[in-house]
Amino acid sequence: MDQQKVGLFLKELRSEKSMTQAELAEMLGVSNRSVSRWENGATMPDFDLLIEMAKYYEVEVGEILDGERRENSMDTKTEELMLKIADYNNVERNFFSRRMCAMFVLAIVGMVIFAVIDIAGLERTQPYETIVSTVLGFVLGTLLTGFLYSSRYISKLKEAKARLARQLWKLK
Repeated sequence: MDQQKVGLFLKELRSEKSMTQAELAEMLGVSNRSVSRWENGATMPDFDLLIEMAKYYEVEVGEILDGERRENSMDTKTEELMLKIADYNNVERNFFSRRMCAMFVLAIVGMVIFAVIDIAGLERTQPYETIVSTVLGFVLGTLLTGFLYSSRYISKLKEAKARLARQLWKLK
């Protein structure tokens, strides 16, 4: 898959609808910068956004991923399969977020253990020094890893929820 080609095709599709990047971003519930990155080929939109854009532009997701129009149209079974894949992708993100929350809880418990040992002055004895060093390393590593990963995925989850809310609002 050529991201540059996909980006140019997305730009072409948006231009055909006479939309600005800001208008498309507002419709999809993302930032203007995200749309710019897609069209420059720097990043790709999430799968659920690809499906939403394909419906709006009246093209297939495969055409977007290929970066060009095709003659044959997609059958409904393929489209249903793609929607199931998008749902699965969202389930995976939720699972990942729960796992990261559990890691944060473990890190907090580790911090409490470290604080108790430190306050009690037990870290000066040999077995506790090893425990404290291990717990502190785990805590710092977990917090750093969790922060880096969860900040990205939580923001994407919020965007996905906002898109779903807008879709439900449109149905009413």
